[in-house]
Amino acid sequence: MKKNIYFSIITLLFLQSCGKNVTNISKHNSNESHNEGQNCMSCHVKGGEGEGRFTVAGTVYDSLKVNTYPNAIIELYTGTNGTGTVQNTIEVDAKGNFYTTENIKFGNGLYPSVTGSTSSFHMLSPLTSGQCNNCHGNTTNKIWIK
Repeated sequence: MKKNIYFSIITLLFLQSCGKNVTNISKHNSNESHNEGQNCMSCHVKGGEGEGRFTVAGTVYDSLKVNTYPNAIIELYTGTNGTGTVQNTIEVDAKGNFYTTENIKFGNGLYPSVTGSTSSFHMLSPLTSGQCNNCHGNTTNKIWIK
């Protein structure tokens, strides 16, 4: 009987962490993230090895695009250049990564903005997917801020 209970607990913990609906949201000063610059959603998806299903995730760099930029803010707006309504706010952690498992309603697209200690940068085209590192750092410039 004890073996079955232990097996059930281990199975439950495994199933909760492997791409299941586990809440996992980045926070300022946290250093629990990993794999800076990689496409987070290659693992943090349904059936993936990562803890939680990310809806938005990526990495922010400094203006030299070499070192990650910690503790910035990502905001998703309904309008260009920081206009419209802020739909979501995501804190960037101590390693420069941001991620969330929150439900994001992209609709026809949201416009991301990244804010550092002295400046903000706004993406001019709307996003309908939160896989930021899928393009940034691969086919387009890294996400960066001063």
